[in-house]
Amino acid sequence: MSLPALSGLRRAASAIDSKTPPHRDRAIDGLRALALLAVPTGHWLLGGFTLDAEGALHNASPLASFGFFAPVSWVLQMLGIFFLVGGYASTLSYRRAVARGESTGGWLRGRVARLGRPVLGVTAVWAALIPVLYGLGVPGTTLRTASTLVIQPLWFVGVYMAITALTPWCIRAAERLGAWAAVPLLGAVAIVDFLRYGPFADAMSSWLSLLNLLPGWLFAYQLGVSWGEKRLGKRGAWLLLVGGSALFSVLLLVFHYPVSMVGVPGEARTNSHPPSLLVLALAAVQSGAAILLRNRIGRLLRRPGLWAPVVVVNLTAMTILCWHQTALLAAAVPGSLLGAIPGLTMSPDTLGWIAARLAWLPLIAALLVLIGRYARAFETPWKRASHTRRALAGLLAAGFAVFALGLA
Repeated sequence: MSLPALSGLRRAASAIDSKTPPHRDRAIDGLRALALLAVPTGHWLLGGFTLDAEGALHNASPLASFGFFAPVSWVLQMLGIFFLVGGYASTLSYRRAVARGESTGGWLRGRVARLGRPVLGVTAVWAALIPVLYGLGVPGTTLRTASTLVIQPLWFVGVYMAITALTPWCIRAAERLGAWAAVPLLGAVAIVDFLRYGPFADAMSSWLSLLNLLPGWLFAYQLGVSWGEKRLGKRGAWLLLVGGSALFSVLLLVFHYPVSMVGVPGEARTNSHPPSLLVLALAAVQSGAAILLRNRIGRLLRRPGLWAPVVVVNLTAMTILCWHQTALLAAAVPGSLLGAIPGLTMSPDTLGWIAARLAWLPLIAALLVLIGRYARAFETPWKRASHTRRALAGLLAAGFAVFALGLA
């Protein structure tokens, strides 16, 4: 990088730093940015494709061939941090809204709108793209694969919306029980896991696992609420770190939970969809570490060069979440027309694939930046959009969801 460009970046970073309010909690923003960036990094590293005889793409994963790669998912599965920070931030936001005289419904509508606009945008755009790509000769199987990848991270937004709606009740629970309010959630997941994996597993229905969906992800959020209410401090953080580590080890070594924190094609059990007790154990470890490191992280982010990227990531959070799989597909779909390309469209079953995928990451990241330049508009209020356009976007989004979920 040239010296003028480097100087320009330094000036921009200093400007961002100078405009940051003194009361801004940089550690919370830094943790959120870290957890957010782990989502595309995990999907880009742990997800791959195979190419069939007709030139169509199918989902694959290097985890199916390389079991030793599974611990990487322990680092990249940072949704526990995301929900922890979400609970903390929502508590402060809700308290401020109440102090202003805003109703709970009004506060919640604002949160839902900020989350919903980007989701509606990406699904509507893809609904319009699918017939165009099909007309250009992209195989239908590839389009099905692409739709699955695009919609895959969006489940998180729906779950997060539902959990956010519970914020007032989470605050009341934290006021009464402190951090112990999260323990019943841990117990609920443990009971469901025992029923679906224990001696009565054969008699249990497959839908039973869905009962873990809400308490499983609410666990870290409730910890975040307790943290925001100042009912969770360093002593509790050490208990989470040590206790979570012990539980994690027992579940892996004694009860033989799957090692990977993400789904592996061909495996009968998965930890994350919906969350198993192992996910909560990892969330406890991550939450404890985050609380203990908060002050150090805050001091580190006093440096403008480190703080500026955190601000940018947080300002484009939903764009990154909604469009990162599109960036991967923007490289893979054209690549599939050229055949099997190492690290992109070739089966992820060799060590060479891992090296090649690492080499592709800068290009995929650049594509996300390019796409985000235009997709960022979906995060801002749609003030100029007419009711007709909004209704059309909703109709397109619903159509894409039906296609992506295999209902049509």
